[in-house]
Amino acid sequence: MSSAGNDDRSAQDRSYEVLLENNRAWVREQLGLDPKYFDKLALGQSPKYFWVGCADSRVPANVITGTAPGDVFVHRNIANVVINTDLNCMSVLQYAVEVLKVEHVIICGHYGCGGVTAALSAQSFGLIDNWLRSIKDVYRTYKTELRAYPDQIALERRLVELNVIESVYSLGKTSILQRAWKERGFPRLHGWVYDIADGLIRDLGVNFSSAAMLDEIYRHEL
Repeated sequence: MSSAGNDDRSAQDRSYEVLLENNRAWVREQLGLDPKYFDKLALGQSPKYFWVGCADSRVPANVITGTAPGDVFVHRNIANVVINTDLNCMSVLQYAVEVLKVEHVIICGHYGCGGVTAALSAQSFGLIDNWLRSIKDVYRTYKTELRAYPDQIALERRLVELNVIESVYSLGKTSILQRAWKERGFPRLHGWVYDIADGLIRDLGVNFSSAAMLDEIYRHEL
């Protein structure tokens, strides 16, 4: 192997090892603040919030909300899509609602979402095309509104918002949420969008904790 190849490999190893070094430094910091910190975490979790967000590396739930480990139960996927046939998402939802009994379920998208941009394209991206189809369906539903936007950026930002709103309603349609509402009156659903450009979260005003906000066809008799 050439010297340049060895240098590249060495740099890769260092970039990987820095994560372990950061972890050890973080542990020392936490123990300095509270010697019992990890003992307490090991006792279990009781988060109040369930977060469904995008897998984008720039949108870490705990960091942008200023919360600590144990505060937020998290599920992430490309473009924060909620599909009722996605057993991964539905299983995490059921655990959050029925076992952890979270008080709030938050769908958080973000402007500049690559998944939304890809969904608006005619290009084929392979396997992910099947995943992005649900975002294309959102576009089709709101096509008249979206076509009125003056430029591509404005259109994409609005589609990000609509994708969040539709995901909130998708969660509300599940028997998991409707059963919890009937039995306990919570959790409450929220639709948010994070703006990477300024770091702020916008509440889209889609907040409810009752099947009454859904069309009758989606309400379960439980």
